[in-house]
Amino acid sequence: MREAGVYSEIVPHTVSAEEVAARNPVGIILTGGPSSVYEAGAPQLDPGVFDLGVPTLGICYGFQVMAQALGGEVANTGLREYGATDATLVGDGGVLLSGQPAEQNVWMSHGDQVARAPEGFTVLATTTATEVAAFSDDERRLYGVQWHPEVKHSDYGQRVIE
Repeated sequence: MREAGVYSEIVPHTVSAEEVAARNPVGIILTGGPSSVYEAGAPQLDPGVFDLGVPTLGICYGFQVMAQALGGEVANTGLREYGATDATLVGDGGVLLSGQPAEQNVWMSHGDQVARAPEGFTVLATTTATEVAAFSDDERRLYGVQWHPEVKHSDYGQRVIE
């Protein structure tokens, strides 16, 4: 975010939707992490955050938390992806991936994956092992990617963040 010239603050996953709203954010990023959404004690998020009307981007674990909280399905399929992975855009890639090449190299690091996007979401990208590698709900301004756009290894990662 700072490379994009945007002020940012880091808050814990335990922050309430009311506390987030009080900060008056222009955007929210739900970051990655090593947990499984199914582990006891895994970081969760106040689901009210998704009702604030603030553009929200889920990255890796944050993508999975968003999917699960909104009625999608996260599965441990045994198809882990780690490192350089080829992603394929679905259609034009929607608002999030618009203008990017249909085939691109991204950096993955996950065991669980979104097996089914929540109702109202559009799948934006896939990989060989992951049918839902990115999604969006433009009406609610909710977006997510399974890969890590914040690392230099993802060809168009900074554009995703911006």
